[in-house]
Amino acid sequence: MPPEAAPSAEIASATRDLRFDLDAAYRDSHVDDVLKNLDDELIGLRPVKTRIREIAHLLLIDTLRRQAGLAAEKPPLHMSFTGRPGTGKTTVAMRMAQLLHRLGYVRKGHVVVATRDDLVGQYIGHTAPKTKDMLKRATGGVLFVDEAYYLYRPENERDYGAEAIEILLQVMENQRDDVVVIFAGYKAPMERFFTSNPGLSSRVAHHIDFPDYTADELMAIAQLMLRRLNYEFGTNAQATFLEYVERRMKQPNFANARSVRNALDRARLRAATRLFAGGGTITRAQLMAIEVDDLRKSRVFDITP
Repeated sequence: MPPEAAPSAEIASATRDLRFDLDAAYRDSHVDDVLKNLDDELIGLRPVKTRIREIAHLLLIDTLRRQAGLAAEKPPLHMSFTGRPGTGKTTVAMRMAQLLHRLGYVRKGHVVVATRDDLVGQYIGHTAPKTKDMLKRATGGVLFVDEAYYLYRPENERDYGAEAIEILLQVMENQRDDVVVIFAGYKAPMERFFTSNPGLSSRVAHHIDFPDYTADELMAIAQLMLRRLNYEFGTNAQATFLEYVERRMKQPNFANARSVRNALDRARLRAATRLFAGGGTITRAQLMAIEVDDLRKSRVFDITP
């Protein structure tokens, strides 16, 4: 589609002094509600939240520019999220879809999560229907391709991942108004993934890196998770959990907030077992408490960090 023609001198003169209430436009879009939810849901991640806010501002200004007859085409929206598991990539993708919907860039604002198995087939003629089906499901919203680098396997000449990538590229270029694609995964493999296909790099405008959480941030996440479940740390249990977090961070396959959630789930299981072993009458406070012994039974405490 050719770029829109520049307005005539008469139209330009008539529209030059148009006034737009930026505060009202921001308020009416309810973008701030989404950004506030993001702040409430995710501890830390200040660089990520700043970048999402900047993208929201860009899209709002672009909307006003189009209303003023200035914009020739919409800004590129395809993205890359890099970082280790448990750093909030999927949650941010969901909030990004809401922002795009509220600002009128996608029709539905939903997120469809896909992995290699959802996109790549096992035999000739199988990949295209699978990839197109996932894109159809994501139409009007966001397709979130997790661990996207697994689509590219150059060591296997018979691998069909390249076919899935080509279909994604075609849709990203020709149907930008129908679906936004977010690729996600570990940083180093994602960099190799984009280097392998120049077409990918040229179509992905926003690269956002999700840093690992600090121990203090993970403790804040743990407290937030416990509050939502109506649990709390018992006497000295908070210090014990901090020790757990610091040890776990140094071990392989650490998954940030996901590891914290898994540790608390196991602690709740041990707390229930402890209460049943004691028998008798229990109080509301006992039903809420995660005690030191519920945490100390983790195998992390048997491993020297």
